[in-house]
Amino acid sequence: MFSWRRLFNNISSNIKAKTTSSSRERISLKKKSTLQSRIFFTKEREIDLYDLEELCDSVGWSRRPLRKVKRALNNSFIIVSAWEVRKNQRRLIGFARATSDHAFNATIWDVVIHPRFQSKGLGKGMINYMIRHLKNEDISNITLFADPQVINFYCRLGFIIEPEGIKGMFWYPN
Repeated sequence: MFSWRRLFNNISSNIKAKTTSSSRERISLKKKSTLQSRIFFTKEREIDLYDLEELCDSVGWSRRPLRKVKRALNNSFIIVSAWEVRKNQRRLIGFARATSDHAFNATIWDVVIHPRFQSKGLGKGMINYMIRHLKNEDISNITLFADPQVINFYCRLGFIIEPEGIKGMFWYPN
């Protein structure tokens, strides 16, 4: 029988960053640019819907009605955002959210990193940051849906493809 706890323990064993009481975490990147910038993750930052739409556009996602995006954000259990700060200006460069039953389960949605910041460890850092905060909320089962081109990314973070071969089922309106 498949053990969700085994799956979760596999994910959490890959988290190497220290847990802090702060909901803000500074990230250091090696940059070739001489302009100084800093990057941080937070779960306390309100998201401007137009900034989020611009970020999603940067990776080619289809546009969604802003009123529905706002409702999705309002109903999310945790929202994590990544920000670049350069010369006192903040720019949204990453985003993810999770929904939850507030007891056992959470599902991660809408993970996006601006293309200029991809392949620098930000996606990994953001997912690990989210998992730490979900664990702090005593969530023991974390799931997500992954497009085929990012399955290997999530596998490297400790997520596994459901080993029992159980297929998710979906209902979509006609």
